[in-house]
Amino acid sequence: MRLADVLKDIEYTIVKGNVDVDIRGICYDSRNSKDGSMFVAIKGFKSDGADYIGDAIERGAVAVLVDGEISIDKDITLIKVQNTRKSLAKIASNYYGDPSKQLFLIGVTGTNGKTSVTYMIKSILESQNNKVGLIGTIQNMIGDKVYPTERTTPESLDLQRYLRLMVDEGVKYVVMEVSSHSLALNRVDECDFDIAVFTNLTQDHLDFHKTMDDYANAKAKLFRMAKTACVINIDDDYSSLIIENSNAKVVTYGIKDYAYIMAKDIKNDIKGAKYTVQIEDIKSDIALKIPGLFSVYNSLAAISVAFILGIPLQSVKIALKDVKIKGRFEILDIDAPYNVVIDYAHTPDGLENLMKAFGEYDTGRKILLFGCGGDRDKGKRPKMGEVAGKYADFVIITSDNPRSEDPMQIISEIEMGIKNTKCPYKIIENRKEAIKYALSIAKDNDIVILAGKGHETYQVLKDRVIDFDEREIVKEILNGDEKN
Repeated sequence: MRLADVLKDIEYTIVKGNVDVDIRGICYDSRNSKDGSMFVAIKGFKSDGADYIGDAIERGAVAVLVDGEISIDKDITLIKVQNTRKSLAKIASNYYGDPSKQLFLIGVTGTNGKTSVTYMIKSILESQNNKVGLIGTIQNMIGDKVYPTERTTPESLDLQRYLRLMVDEGVKYVVMEVSSHSLALNRVDECDFDIAVFTNLTQDHLDFHKTMDDYANAKAKLFRMAKTACVINIDDDYSSLIIENSNAKVVTYGIKDYAYIMAKDIKNDIKGAKYTVQIEDIKSDIALKIPGLFSVYNSLAAISVAFILGIPLQSVKIALKDVKIKGRFEILDIDAPYNVVIDYAHTPDGLENLMKAFGEYDTGRKILLFGCGGDRDKGKRPKMGEVAGKYADFVIITSDNPRSEDPMQIISEIEMGIKNTKCPYKIIENRKEAIKYALSIAKDNDIVILAGKGHETYQVLKDRVIDFDEREIVKEILNGDEKN
């Protein structure tokens, strides 16, 4: 594709060279540069793409896009724009032929529940013999094909490439988790959203957004982009803000306050949740294999999308009945007199919702093991400690992706919160040893809750990433064949 066509509808200045050059690929990582490619220099959190222009050119880049003052001696085309990150979204969409306009795109955003809601919607759509694409935290999918994922919402270039692939594979619907980072950093610019879904908003990512208002406003951007409908959890404190920012038809769902789609007569046990969904004069019984009030909310969001699409409620009921999501209230199949549950809860609200769900069951002790990620919102650490102490019978504070931070410093900040409660606790920094201890003290009918990592199969340390699948670790410990 000609560079002039790649830059269509973008304001730019030609610093040197010309735009009548053939572009055979686009990259923002110089290591992916090749003969005939265009390199887009983006400022990241830890490095500046401008520092890697020379490497990109050596690898074959014939054009470079910058938003600063750069001087290049090489015989290439140099283009300057106001914002390379924002321009990348448009460039990617141009290069891949505006794929989102050929798809029915459903975006799901919120602090908690995004993954569960997307999987539920995918199951409902597939029950109607649709080929569905999914983009999210656990994995990206095209039908049954699985593709790896590095973040909740891919960088704009990677996102547009996936959408193009989905079009080529005959996908009709795409369900996407839309993170606040992706909205703030222009990753989903140029995505033609049909439906936007809001699950909830509670404290998280304040290392990036700084304030809850900034966080909420980033989420609200998605609802200005949707053209068909906006699905909103009316029970959430930020629902009014989201509704105010919605440019399409609003469909509300909820349990406490009046909503267009409501759940009533809710019953929970450790095997799942049951309730009656009411849409105007229509009622239907819904059964889920994922228990907890949060699971009811997630399913209501999916039901709302199905309602907008005109999918029969009976079909929705069947599709939701067997939905299971890795790392979301995942009860391990083990030979033990107690239960072990793995969940991704990694925010104060997420942890509280999880622990409240367990409080509804007649069980033994609730033994909670969790930590907090390094290089992330520090303000939530004591809050999570306080939540843990409030709802658990015994807490083990451990490590969870410490990254560049000292694990014990993170733990001490969590401990500040749990000290405000009367709950007994123990600190074991090594997460594997912490799991081993949790299993060793579990008795008949207890529940061991491993919170924070969920679907993840790795641990991010200061200098490396190691394999860490809690499912395998639990089995190894119980079988007595644990590895060092």
